[in-house]
Amino acid sequence: MASIRDMLRLLTGHLRMEQFMMTNKLDTAMWLSRLFTVYCSALFVLPLLGLHEAASFYQRALLANALTSALRLHQRLPHFQLSRAFLAQALLEDSCHYLLYSLIFVNSYPVTMSIFPVLLFSLLHAATYTKKVLDAKGSNSLPLLRSILDKLSANQQNILKFIACNEILLMPATVFMLFSGQGSLLQPFIYYRFLTLRYSSRRNPYCRLEFSWTVAAVQVPFEKNITEDHMTDT
Repeated sequence: MASIRDMLRLLTGHLRMEQFMMTNKLDTAMWLSRLFTVYCSALFVLPLLGLHEAASFYQRALLANALTSALRLHQRLPHFQLSRAFLAQALLEDSCHYLLYSLIFVNSYPVTMSIFPVLLFSLLHAATYTKKVLDAKGSNSLPLLRSILDKLSANQQNILKFIACNEILLMPATVFMLFSGQGSLLQPFIYYRFLTLRYSSRRNPYCRLEFSWTVAAVQVPFEKNITEDHMTDT
């Protein structure tokens, strides 16, 4: 009897999970595309299938991220309009920023630094939706996976700070790629536009905060040296 009850409970959990995913089709599609992004990004960072395959996984990760960003942008702004007002509204959305980001790097020379924001954002969002799927299945389902997801959520702020630092450091990296012959002439200028959009993001202030901290870290020693030189002269 106990085994029958366990089977019925398991079946009920699967049915609830399936119903939840079918009710939220767009969120489920983004969840799957994010999981695919994580998979491709991991196989690029850890080239287990060879360096040639790693380059193709780099492109797949960015294309999957572009798909996720486009779906998220459609979810945020479902009524497309060919107007300046709509474009201005779209440029305020983080999903539009990372759609642009994916297009900037998808055909460029594979750079590990450029895949980390895509990998980590996809991982964080996929983890959030995975918890919702597990909750739909049952509050006690897969405790080990829940523990891993909880630890990931607990470190979310540090991960977002790392992503913001990565976004900032990619600016000089694109310039270096240009002079080393691995980037295009337009890439640094387009990436600078992306960075200004991230700086003014309403939903994610970490790029703005990290930039302010970076400027302060450089400015304080510089001002200290000027003060010491002035005192020496006097």
